[in-house]
Amino acid sequence: MFWYKIAATKEELLAESENKLIEVEAGGKRICIAEYQNQLFGCAATCPHAGAKMSEGYLDALGNIVCPLHRYKFSLERGRNVTGEGYFLKTYHVEVRKEGVFVGIAEKKENL
Repeated sequence: MFWYKIAATKEELLAESENKLIEVEAGGKRICIAEYQNQLFGCAATCPHAGAKMSEGYLDALGNIVCPLHRYKFSLERGRNVTGEGYFLKTYHVEVRKEGVFVGIAEKKENL
C-alpha cells in the first residue's frame, strides 16, 4: 500500500467543507474524504451508479454517504450500498498521523 499525504492536519483538510465531505487528489486518483464522529473515511469521488460527485452529497444520521443525484447510500467503512440497489463504492484507508493526514492506495498487482 502506498500512503499519500493530503493535508497537514484534519482541520486544514476540512476547513472549506460545509458538509464534512471534501474531494482530494492522491496518487493520481480523485478521492472523497468524509468525517463522521471525528473519524476520517475515504471513498471513490464519484458514485458508481451515475457518476455524481460524492463530495456534493451528505452524510446521513447513521454515517452513510449519500449520493447527491439519486440519494443512494453507501457505508463509509465497507463501501456497500445500504439502500439495496447493489452498487459498491470503493473505499480507502485514511490515517491521521503526527506528520499529517494520509490516504492509503493499494499497489497495482503486476501480471507475471
